[in-house]
Amino acid sequence: MGLFDFLIRRPGMEEGLAQWRETPNAVLLDVRTPEEYRSGHVPGARNLPLDRLGELDLPKDRPVFAYCLSGARSAQACGWLKRQGYEATNLGGIGSYRGPLETKCEEEAS
Repeated sequence: MGLFDFLIRRPGMEEGLAQWRETPNAVLLDVRTPEEYRSGHVPGARNLPLDRLGELDLPKDRPVFAYCLSGARSAQACGWLKRQGYEATNLGGIGSYRGPLETKCEEEAS
């Protein structure tokens, strides 16, 4: 992160989610821990904690929208993803999200 990265405007959570929904083949990534994810996540989000980001198995032509609790981990995730060649957008923290939350996990959703 550079000295003036705080000046770069990122979309708010609601605006970013609207962009995610409108972007073909885009992935919504929740980079919080599995416990945090299970406590409530944005419907449609895929959980991949920041410390396991290297396990991402996704074509690089699929845009990624990432969020966490406050925006710090998702900023780190987006930095890493961009260095790997992904188009990544930091949505910030779920703390500012006012929409519905889902508590069912991917492996439970059969």
